[in-house]
Amino acid sequence: MIQRIGENTLHFENGPCLLSWASVAGKKESEGPLGGYFDVCHEDTSLGDKSWEQAESHLQDESINVALQKASLQPEDMDFIFAGDLLNQCISSTFGLRDLQIPFLGQYGACSTMAQALGMASVFVESGAARRAAAVTSSHFCSAERQFRMPLEYGGQRPPTAQWTATASGSILLGKEGNGSIRVREVSFGRITDLGISDANNMGAAMAPAAASTITGYLRDTGSSPDDFDLILTGDLGRVGSDLLHTLLEKENIHIEGKHNDGGLMLYDRDQQDVHAGGSGCGCSASVLCSIILKKMEEKKLKRVLFVATGALMSPTSSQQGESIPGIAHLIFLESGTNG
Repeated sequence: MIQRIGENTLHFENGPCLLSWASVAGKKESEGPLGGYFDVCHEDTSLGDKSWEQAESHLQDESINVALQKASLQPEDMDFIFAGDLLNQCISSTFGLRDLQIPFLGQYGACSTMAQALGMASVFVESGAARRAAAVTSSHFCSAERQFRMPLEYGGQRPPTAQWTATASGSILLGKEGNGSIRVREVSFGRITDLGISDANNMGAAMAPAAASTITGYLRDTGSSPDDFDLILTGDLGRVGSDLLHTLLEKENIHIEGKHNDGGLMLYDRDQQDVHAGGSGCGCSASVLCSIILKKMEEKKLKRVLFVATGALMSPTSSQQGESIPGIAHLIFLESGTNG
């Protein structure tokens, strides 16, 4: 049963159960601080494929199949798959998942896609529209750079506010019932916000207002505070966006110091790896969530987590035409140690 709370929040009486999850990482990501938590690590960014786009499809295919294996499920056991990526027409998802023959619903929320896909899958499972559903997303540094900025061969300099698009993928399988103890308790879908940022190399600043809006709205809807949670995980604001998020929330008398971390700051070692302001991309927050975060929840080291994935709703055309970069943020409340 789904109950609407306040303006934006959906509360799940039973709470869809996380049946399994999987993360796949590229070379740079595997060399970062979370390398030991990923299910699959690659030493070659091309993954042996002929193009960067095929390599990204490979990431999604691999992550969903690992998740299915971990849950001892076959593709025909899944009722729906919600998936998306950064590329035009979500080609990484469609080409990567086409052989599974699972009813497919493509998603686009930019870097917020994992939260959007997970939220939609949760609604379908909780409502009874699906017995089991999957949420999948990915990104690839080389395919994203070619689409949104410049070809790699150009060798342009990146400003300090720029973020590094992760070569990674994450998948989560949900079911109405399962042996797992992690459940989706609430979902809050965000509204489009726009601070007027037009610099495609400053996405953290463009997305931070959306994160602040969604977090503020959720806390107001539920009557909760940051102290009620073990972790508030945003993704992917990086250093610039994270600092701005704290500033914006403090204006609302909301303090998240000691509770907040960001996927874009966790995926890489910014002192040792040249990623400037941190990581970004659909695969960034997805791989962080599906590795260290869910592992710690499974071990009961984290019990109540707010996953707030953020996205910059831009395209090469809108940027070239001088448009600003609207932001979006969707929130998922995950709780461990409960059985519904």
